[in-house]
Order: sequence, then C-alpha cells, then structure tokens
Amino acid sequence: MATKKTSKAKKPAVKTKSAKSAKSVAKPAAKKAAKKSAAKTASAKKDGGFRLLSASPSFTVNDIGKSLAWYRDVLGFKVGDRWEMDGVLRGVELSAGDVLFMIGQDDWQKGRDRIKGVGVRLYCETDQDIDKIAARIKAAGGTLAQEPTDQSWGYREISLDDPDGYKLTIGKALKKKR
Repeated sequence: MATKKTSKAKKPAVKTKSAKSAKSVAKPAAKKAAKKSAAKTASAKKDGGFRLLSASPSFTVNDIGKSLAWYRDVLGFKVGDRWEMDGVLRGVELSAGDVLFMIGQDDWQKGRDRIKGVGVRLYCETDQDIDKIAARIKAAGGTLAQEPTDQSWGYREISLDDPDGYKLTIGKALKKKR
C-alpha cells in the first residue's frame, strides 16, 4: 500500500510578530492585553514553561467526501494537501486564514459504530463579521446550533456541528464601549 501526498501549492512560511512588534501596533483598548500577554510569554520563557505557537486539530470522519464538502463549501475552508492510498482519498488538510484543520477517513479498525465528536468543541476566533459568516453558512445549506449571540465574556459567537458531530464555536471580540 503506497501512500501518496499531493499538494495544490506550496504554503508560505508563517511569520509571527514579536511581542514588541505586536504592542507597537496594538490599539489602545488592546494595549493592556498585549502587555499582559507579553509578560506571560516572558515569564514562561524564564521558567521554562510549556509554550505553543499554534494548534491544528485532526478529526477522524465517517465520510471524507461529505466532510470535505462541508468544510470547503459550507464553512469556506481552502483545500491544501490531500493524502491518498491506492488512489483513495484518506485525508485532507484544510485552511482558514492561518488556522489548519485536518480530516481523515476512519479506517474502521475500532468498529463502524464508533461515535465521533462527542465531547469535542473547538473554539475559533475571527476578525470577520459573525452575522455575515452566519448568513453565508445558511446560504450554503449549513445549520447553526446557535445563532449569532453576544456573550457576557465579550464575544459575539455562533456554534455549529460538523457532519460527524464535532462542535465548532466561531467568535469575534466585541469592541469595548468607552
């Protein structure tokens, strides 16, 4: 069994901004948060604490074609690398901005009745208009588990479930009133 990895295009290297650079362009309302974040980062480096720069979830799915269509056509993810085995699609890399998701076809070794998505919720943050995202999802045939809602923690959010029951919440920070 040969595994074949195909790619549509080379991905550019992800550039990260230093804490100093981020603070210099931070809006006044966000300066305090940026300063606090920089202090935490400096503290973690100093004490050798655990640090992550990004995370990319990988979901095992029942029907990769159905899931691929949902993430691409309903949510608007871009398709990156595709992994095939013996000419059959086994996995796909999906991107939305700087965030990567991977989906992989279940191999059924743990049984065909294996439940997916139970207890898994992924929180995603965007700088785009949540109401426009919700309208686009509905126009593409998607269903929201939660309509756009302002939360007490300062975010406007929507929630939805993918075809396998993985729960996604997409939110945008609300502007603080002065």
